[in-house]
Amino acid sequence: MTEPANGLPHRNTYDKYGTNNPIEQKLMGRFMGCLDLAMTGLEPARVLEVGAGEGEVATRLMSRFPGVPIVAMDLPDEETATNWEQRSVLGFFGDMRSLPLADNSMDLVFGIEVLEHVPDPERALHDIARVCRGAAVLSVPREPIWRAANMVRGKYIPECGNTPGHINHWSNRGFREFVGREFDVDWSASPFPWTMVRGIARS
Repeated sequence: MTEPANGLPHRNTYDKYGTNNPIEQKLMGRFMGCLDLAMTGLEPARVLEVGAGEGEVATRLMSRFPGVPIVAMDLPDEETATNWEQRSVLGFFGDMRSLPLADNSMDLVFGIEVLEHVPDPERALHDIARVCRGAAVLSVPREPIWRAANMVRGKYIPECGNTPGHINHWSNRGFREFVGREFDVDWSASPFPWTMVRGIARS
């Protein structure tokens, strides 16, 4: 994502889920394995994914929680809408910093690879906590590992390895502490080169 003039982030065009690179496929396999672990023991009645992109994670959630309403949210985009329709994903467009949902209306909220793109991530995290009455699973690129890995493969050299649109950066510890401002963190993982955290809503 990049940040246009209206202050809203805009999505990346690179499809990491559909990559044909065998190394990236292996990394994504480990990432998705950790995502499955993060859902261990959870039995939500309603699920929300913010920053859902093309709907890859939402589709996985639909398989994991059959019969449970799964709702996706992202910025307005015609291609995204088409992807959701093709995947039978129910979704809406909006700003995750101001979710049009009632307090404590979701049992499980996902924010997978989105907070690094969002201006005022504190506000976004606060609104996720506002609508969440159960657990939240959040992930971001692990820094400075992410940028170092980009540099090694010759990507974004003028930007010192920073992926365009990444405006927020966290280490493993830093992201756990960030999520801990609004949730009680009960699980975390570090599938290279990401950080994934699960937090429990505070009553």
